[in-house]
Amino acid sequence: MKITFGILALSALLLFGSGCGDMQASQAPQKEQTIEERNTTMNGHFTQKTPIKEVMESPVFKPYGRLLFPVHTGCWSGHTLEDLRLIWYCHIDPKETTAIVNDLWERAQQKETVFYDIYSVAEKAADPRKKDTGLFFFKGRKGAPFAVVNAGGGFIYVGAMHDSFPHAYELSKRGYNAFALIYRPGAQTACEDLARAISFIFAHADELGVDIKDYSLWGGSAGARMAAYLGSYGPVAFGGNDLPRPGAVIMEYTGHSDYTKNDPPTFAVVGDDDGIANWRVMQRRLEILSNLGIPTEFHHYPGLGHGFGLGTGTASEGWFDKAVAFWEAQMKK
Repeated sequence: MKITFGILALSALLLFGSGCGDMQASQAPQKEQTIEERNTTMNGHFTQKTPIKEVMESPVFKPYGRLLFPVHTGCWSGHTLEDLRLIWYCHIDPKETTAIVNDLWERAQQKETVFYDIYSVAEKAADPRKKDTGLFFFKGRKGAPFAVVNAGGGFIYVGAMHDSFPHAYELSKRGYNAFALIYRPGAQTACEDLARAISFIFAHADELGVDIKDYSLWGGSAGARMAAYLGSYGPVAFGGNDLPRPGAVIMEYTGHSDYTKNDPPTFAVVGDDDGIANWRVMQRRLEILSNLGIPTEFHHYPGLGHGFGLGTGTASEGWFDKAVAFWEAQMKK
C-alpha cells in the first residue's frame, strides 16, 4: 500500500527548515566539564551528567549505540543525558532517560540481546538506509503478549528516547514484552519497517519468548499514524507477512483521520493546546469507529501541547495506566 503524509512533512520543513538544523544552530556553546563532573559514570552505570556521546560509544552497546539517539543529528541537541532536547517534544525527563540507558546497559552487560536487526546484511547493503533500523527489546515475562512502540519525529527523525523507549520500558516493568522500533524517515518507509518488525517478531516468537496473540501497537505523533495504518490494513499491505492485525492500537497526539470498518480497538490521547495535532480530529475519528461497533477510548487534556510522552507531572498524568487497562480489556474478550 502506498501512502503519503506530505502535509505533515511539508509543515515540518516550513517550521524548522530543511534537515531540522535550526535547533542545533541556536544552541549556546557547552561548558567544558571538570574531571569530577565527567567521572559520574561508575562501573558502566550512567548518570544524568554522563555525556550522550559516551553512552552512544559504550562498548556494551556496540554496534547499535548510535541508534539510541536520533541519527539525524540536526533534530536534537544536548551534551549530557540531563540536557537532551528533541524538536517537537516537551517534558523530557532526564531521570527517565538515565534509567532507560542503565536498564539497557545492565541487560546488555549480562549478555542479554537488547537490539535486533530486522533486515539482513544483503538487504542493508542494497538499501544503506536500512542500516539505521532495528528493534530495541525491553523484555517482560516469558510468554507474555508483546507491544511495538513507535516514536514520532515528523517522519524526519526518530525521537525514541522520549517517545518510545519510556513506554516500552514501563510496559516491560508491568510484565509485557515491548519493542521500540527505529525506522527510516518517510511515511511509506516507516510503515514498511513496522510491517517488517511485526513479521520479524512473529517469525521469532519462540526465541523472543513472546505471545503473538492480542499484540498491541503504540505510537506518538508520526508513530501514532504508523500504528493506525498497520492496524487498519495489516502488515501485508506494507510488504510484511499476512498476519493478524493488533488487538489494540494506542495513539498519542496526532490528527490522523483515516480509518476502516475493520480497525482494531483504539485508544487515543491529545492535548487541547497542541498546535500540531488537533484533538477534535482524533475525537471525530474515534466517534466514527465507536459507531461502527469498534471499542474506543479518548481523552484530551487542557492546556497541554505536543509531545508529552508518559505525561509525568502534566495534566495527562495517568493516561498510560488507562491505555494499559484498555489493552488488557481487549485481551479478555
